[in-house]
Amino acid sequence: MVCLESELQDGQMKEVEVDEQKILLVRTQGLYSAVGSKCSHYGAPLIKGALVGDRVRCPFHGACFNIKTGDIEEYPGLDCLPSYKVKVEDGKVYVSVNEKSLKVYKRVKDMSCRVSGVRHTILLIGGGPASLLCAETLRQNRYEGRIVMVTRDTLPPIDKPKLSKAMHLESASLLLRPTDFFQQYDIELWTQKEAVSVNPVEKTVKLNDGSLHYYDQLLISTGCRSVACYCYPSLIELCVSPLSKMLEESKVKFYMNDGVVEIRGENGKVKEVVLKSGAVVETDVVIAGIGVIPNSDFLKESQVEVDSRKAVIIDKFMRTNIPNVFGAGDVTSFPLTIRKDQRVNIGHWQLASAHGRVAALNMLQKQIKIDSVPFFWTVLLGKSVRYTGYGEGYTEIIFKGKVEERKFLAFYIKDDQVVAAASLMFDPAVARLAEMMSNGLVITKAQAQSDDLSWLKM
Repeated sequence: MVCLESELQDGQMKEVEVDEQKILLVRTQGLYSAVGSKCSHYGAPLIKGALVGDRVRCPFHGACFNIKTGDIEEYPGLDCLPSYKVKVEDGKVYVSVNEKSLKVYKRVKDMSCRVSGVRHTILLIGGGPASLLCAETLRQNRYEGRIVMVTRDTLPPIDKPKLSKAMHLESASLLLRPTDFFQQYDIELWTQKEAVSVNPVEKTVKLNDGSLHYYDQLLISTGCRSVACYCYPSLIELCVSPLSKMLEESKVKFYMNDGVVEIRGENGKVKEVVLKSGAVVETDVVIAGIGVIPNSDFLKESQVEVDSRKAVIIDKFMRTNIPNVFGAGDVTSFPLTIRKDQRVNIGHWQLASAHGRVAALNMLQKQIKIDSVPFFWTVLLGKSVRYTGYGEGYTEIIFKGKVEERKFLAFYIKDDQVVAAASLMFDPAVARLAEMMSNGLVITKAQAQSDDLSWLKM
């Protein structure tokens, strides 16, 4: 027995232990279910997350899992949770744990391989999460043809967000899947190769080594590259002022509403930066974070439609304007459901993963639309910041909590609605808001202004 039936009400979770194994016990609509207690992404305790309906969302990075099956339904992460049998008898709740269920259940368990004689080929250009999730989803859904992933990187897909948090890691610890994974499921991985042109009429892609390759269906998921560092006036804005105050206390100086006009150096080393305002800043290192450009130049003669920023235009099914050519990830401009299908270009790991999965399902004629809610995270000075939604064009920020204590929830308002939210030490508020947005709920300015946040079920 793990607990009494009376200890858990509908919509509640409880972390229990069975045979030294921590398990998340959930009750919804009078029924009990049990899954692994830790997020399969980075191991966050799901008991601290947000339970909405049949899904629990990780409080740290936004991954979602079905509490009845353990299946991952929103990213980041790749694997599902283990699931366990639950029995209720005489007012007591029992969870069955056997040797099989103790092993982490992974989606790869049900993946297929290529079948000899099937000539259909799907070519994936790019080596990031979009391509990886596309390949895995194809095999999970019994695709029997040839899958080829082309990447200019030297490694298989890696966990790039880790690079901004722990730059001392060995490359082997960054791999999302080991090399033999691709061999096991007949996913051809071509590293250090790059597409230079696409011919949709002939259904061919030319690579930088001069080779020409045929495809039946094509995924463009080539990501973005950094904007070249030219000196020109630019505005510097920080949306949430309490974060800037926190950084200023750690001796980070901000030059607001200013821009760089000149970088001066001596003997090959930078010495100072001249700002538009006339200020001269002595410096030893310059880090340019001035945006990115979608990697779509190779599509110039392909007739694949791109927008003014060179992002590949796709619809909710990840389709471009060219039949059998799909797009996914940072290189694309797509309709965002929570903003009434406003076309956006959002460079983020979670969305790229979701794009890859949806693209694969639509390659298989499943007619699945993208409806993911953006969920961002970062760590500043040891404190975790969460953000969900899409705040472009917001006109007001409403704060809850104690900003001066660096514990707050910020609602971004546009047209009397909450379009985004950010938090610092206020979990799982942002995770819950992401689930509410995912379910199509409109959060009003009045709700955000209210002193009563019971609607958030914190």
